[in-house]
Amino acid sequence: MKKFIRARARSFRFAFAGLKALLFTEHNMWIHVLATLVVVAAGQWRGLSTTQWSFIALAIALVWMAEGFNTAIERLCNLVSREQHPIIKQVKDISAAAVLIAALAAAIIGLLVFFGS
Repeated sequence: MKKFIRARARSFRFAFAGLKALLFTEHNMWIHVLATLVVVAAGQWRGLSTTQWSFIALAIALVWMAEGFNTAIERLCNLVSREQHPIIKQVKDISAAAVLIAALAAAIIGLLVFFGS
């Protein structure tokens, strides 16, 4: 049982190390953090319901996850090849597009929550 608990604790350490790397090395993540802070402050000010907070939390998580996956994919691509390659460019572009899609979805959710009926 001790071994199991240690292994779980170690996996959390790895996850927090990844979060730290994401927060301190990715400039686009800083934009997401700022947007998160603004939305949370606005939600507090507007007194959002639990349901509204749920949608906001899911939208924020979606964007943060997309940025994390994008960063991981970009770093892996850079490890595989430092040279320009059309397929690696496509992989990076598609990965960046996923972040854009998540951010647009989050914006739409935010508009619906804050300005919907």
